[in-house]
Amino acid sequence: MSAQHRDPVDAIIEQWAAERPDLDTAAMEVFGRIYRLARTMSDRTEEAYAPLGISRGEFDVLATLRRSGAPHTLSPRQLSATLMLTTGGMTGRLDKLERAGLLRRSPDPHDRRGLQVTLTDKGLKLVDEAVGAGLAVQTQALKAALDDQQAEQLSHLLRELLAGTERA
Repeated sequence: MSAQHRDPVDAIIEQWAAERPDLDTAAMEVFGRIYRLARTMSDRTEEAYAPLGISRGEFDVLATLRRSGAPHTLSPRQLSATLMLTTGGMTGRLDKLERAGLLRRSPDPHDRRGLQVTLTDKGLKLVDEAVGAGLAVQTQALKAALDDQQAEQLSHLLRELLAGTERA
C-alpha cells in the first residue's frame, strides 16, 4: 500500500494489530470506511442544500413526496415510516416546510382524522433543484475516485452487503 493511498482507517487497523494481533479486523476496514465515506458525503450534500435554504432532513421529506409521484401527496404516517422518524420529529419538519411554503397539509378526504401532506409548486421546484445539486456533488466524488466499471462493481458489492446485513 502506497503512502498516498493510506487513510485514517489504516492507522486504526495498525493500532489494533499492535495491541490485539489476535483480532481479524477485515470487517472494521470495510465498515469503518463505509461510515467515514457516508459521513463525508452527508456533509458535502448538506452543503449543497444549504444555499437552497434546506437541511438534509428537510430534503428527505421533500424528496419522499417528490418520488411518490403526482399528486406528490402522502400522509404524515407514511412519511414517518419511510424516513424512520417519530411522529414528533416529522411534525417539526413539516411545520418548518409548511411555513416556507414548500408543502401544505390538508384533511384526508378518506379519513376524517387524517391529514395529507402535498408538495406545493414552490416545493416541487426546490426539490428538483436540490436533487440535482446533491447528485452533482455525489457524481463528482464518485468520478474523481472510480471509473464507471469500478463504480458499478462497488454498487453491486454494497447491494449484496446491505442485503446480507438486513437479513441477519
